[in-house]
Amino acid sequence: MEPGGAAVVLLSAAVAAALLVLYLGFVHRVTGRPTAACWRKKTERERAAERRVREVWSPRLSGYSLQIFSHLANTVFGQFCLMPLLIRLNRFDILRMLFIPEDPIFIPVVPPEAGKGDSHRKPVLEILHELMELRVSPPHAGFRFRGIRDYVDLYRLGTLTPSQVAQNIIHALEDSEKSSPPLRAIVQWDKEHILRMAEASTARYRDKTPLSVLDGIPVCVKEEIKVVPYYHRAGTVHLGTEPETEDATVTRRLREAGAVIIGVSNMHELGTGTTGCNPNRFHGIARNPCNPQYYTGGSSSGSAAAVAAGLCPLALGTDGGGSVRIPASFCGVVGLKGTFGRISVHGCLPLSYSTVSLGPISTCVLDAAVAYILLAGPDPLYPYGLHQPAPSLDGIFSPDLQGLALGVDWIFFKACDAEILETCEKAVDYLRGLGASIVDISIPDLEAISVAHVICIMSEMRDFLHPDFNNHFQELNLETRISLALASQFSALDYIHANRQRNCTMACLKEIFSKVSCILTPATACTVPHIQDTDLLKGCSDVQIMTQSIRYMQLANFTGIPGLVVPIGYSSSGLPIGLQIMAKWWDEAVLFQVGLKIEQFRAGTRKPQVFYDILS
Repeated sequence: MEPGGAAVVLLSAAVAAALLVLYLGFVHRVTGRPTAACWRKKTERERAAERRVREVWSPRLSGYSLQIFSHLANTVFGQFCLMPLLIRLNRFDILRMLFIPEDPIFIPVVPPEAGKGDSHRKPVLEILHELMELRVSPPHAGFRFRGIRDYVDLYRLGTLTPSQVAQNIIHALEDSEKSSPPLRAIVQWDKEHILRMAEASTARYRDKTPLSVLDGIPVCVKEEIKVVPYYHRAGTVHLGTEPETEDATVTRRLREAGAVIIGVSNMHELGTGTTGCNPNRFHGIARNPCNPQYYTGGSSSGSAAAVAAGLCPLALGTDGGGSVRIPASFCGVVGLKGTFGRISVHGCLPLSYSTVSLGPISTCVLDAAVAYILLAGPDPLYPYGLHQPAPSLDGIFSPDLQGLALGVDWIFFKACDAEILETCEKAVDYLRGLGASIVDISIPDLEAISVAHVICIMSEMRDFLHPDFNNHFQELNLETRISLALASQFSALDYIHANRQRNCTMACLKEIFSKVSCILTPATACTVPHIQDTDLLKGCSDVQIMTQSIRYMQLANFTGIPGLVVPIGYSSSGLPIGLQIMAKWWDEAVLFQVGLKIEQFRAGTRKPQVFYDILS
């Protein structure tokens, strides 16, 4: 054995011994708590306590410490001592101590209200035409992102063609990878493929026969979604060994609309984290265009970076725990997670079939609505959205918010950094000034909801990876190995308890939405984290940052309700701050209605440090 290897073994043994002592020292503290053997119904005091948002305990790991911990977590010691200790210290076992009488709901599909969407139904093309004809006044002077309307206007006038735009994008993609550090937003792209799509779109505009408002619009698609002719890697080095031969449903719909797919975007490996840190050889760490020394957020990291950097006005991502909304918020753009089942995920990796929805990341709320109208709708290949109501945008351009009741759980709302809270409170006051009533609400069992969501998403990811996990273990990032070691601790009983909690929470939300139209929260509890030098080679694991960034996301993923994140300002360090709006199932229209108004609240948009004006 080489001296370096011996040192690793000895250090690992020392750390293991220290952790064992730590475990024995804490055991008296945690074993006094009730166990699964003494199930009981929740008392009112317990329910009140669970509404407090607790911070988790876990040190930030990177470099050598991450390597050692990842190794220990997947050893016998790790599985029987270390990971159970972390589960108990962070109360991930809370559901084992409670009796939840509701039957489990394993898929959060909610039937539409009777007659919902059946009256005044308009064809998709008619709705899109109306959207493009309506002009929304820019909220402020100075810099603003280029949106779909900017592209369409130039194409219609003949001032610029999709082919010319494609050439500009190719130059920008080449430049973004030569910069220091490289942006790493788009990780797979093909010059000839881009040009062919753009040339076909140029011919259609020349003949005045564009397919839709997305004809000629540059779009990128997250690597978790199948796109011909790229590799379907989902942020890994071992999946997608051959180019794809079949598009996902959403990719096909983009092509049918005439969109120019400029490539597939970077992502956090297998969607297991919220930073976007992916140091493997195919991907690298996507950089935040607002400040390249910061992460983008994840897991749809490259999609948000591409939009914020101006490479495209629209991108697609998947959202199982905020994976669209977190990077959108951290990069200062708009992100939508639709109702569970609203947009088909056929052709996406089934990493977490009960929590994942697909949604757009865009430069503005109106563009998110355009993408939503084009992509939403039943898909025979995706059973969970077959009985959805027709998408509607009724009322989104109302002059004010009179008659809307917006719910705020202030205990939950205030569980964020002080700068975020101050900005978000001002945004709520702004909405009140537009005629909305702000209603105090109480979301019960916040801690149990958080734990139940973690159990569901991690158990389903672990199940997806089970057949090849051992064969490709060494090829996974160190952080991913730790996440999957944690997932291995959850039992079938935990999964059932979590889905009992899902039923309970969905019932509570139905009651809340009988009184309010929306629920407002900050987008994230913290601003985007800084990239440390030790993260670049081995990655990092920061459970506290993950918990803070995912805090306001989990409710929508767990229960299937839609959520929209809109940028509303900046921290003193110049980092974006966002507000989230959540609505009842199938009611995305009210998200756009409120989102368009909150978009006017922000004093101004700051030009990202990395930005390409593709239309210049």
